[in-house]
Amino acid sequence: MKLGLEGKVAVVTGASKGIGAAIARELAGEGCSLALCARGEEDLSVLAGEIRSSSTVDVFSSPADVTDADQVIRFRDEVVTHFEKVDILINNAGRSYPGNFDTLTDEDFMNDYNVKSLSHIRVSRAFLPALRECDSGRIVNINSIHGHHADARFFTSSVNRAASIAFARTLALALAPEGICVNSVNIGYVLTPQWSNVHQRVRPDMEADEFFADMGSREVPMGRMGRPEEVAGIVTFLASERASYMTGASIDVGGGQ
Repeated sequence: MKLGLEGKVAVVTGASKGIGAAIARELAGEGCSLALCARGEEDLSVLAGEIRSSSTVDVFSSPADVTDADQVIRFRDEVVTHFEKVDILINNAGRSYPGNFDTLTDEDFMNDYNVKSLSHIRVSRAFLPALRECDSGRIVNINSIHGHHADARFFTSSVNRAASIAFARTLALALAPEGICVNSVNIGYVLTPQWSNVHQRVRPDMEADEFFADMGSREVPMGRMGRPEEVAGIVTFLASERASYMTGASIDVGGGQ
């Protein structure tokens, strides 16, 4: 299936590893040029070099923390200067603030809100003028199934991802008359580097492979953890011309969770 992404320019935040890196590779495979950012400059440079060596697409990368408004604006200006356009925005950056209601502080909730919900708002606002200039702008926000299926073990994510999903739906309504599509992809238990923190916090006595296999078999109806590539496929579809009549959708990629 041709997705019509050749010649498009996609911005991917949190792109240095995990789901962000998988999305970047998938988009490049469809002929989409890339503007990548993440906090980790070294990992970001390695990924950019890998994609350049395996494809013909233009790849621009620059370290940026999406919780810092000045860094977001600087990154936006660099991207627009380099490509002179932006067609697609993938809001993927995120990190976890573990804890239960008794132990989480106001600062924990605010930090989690900043990196999840507010970063989506901040980055979308920054790139919206460029998206408005293209023929068919796309925004895809990576969220979590906990945003509509709360889990007290993931307290801050359950609260703030609900706001993130609501933001995507509301922005979709606002931008639909302009032909810009906004959708959410809500992930379940997908193996990313962040899960190493969960492993060390919950069962450091178990080998990682054993811990993840046990988590998948107990928690996921399909009986296993997901792979970043399984998220990247649906994100790339939503970024494409094939999804031209989809906006405001909230799609779960969670093995049935």
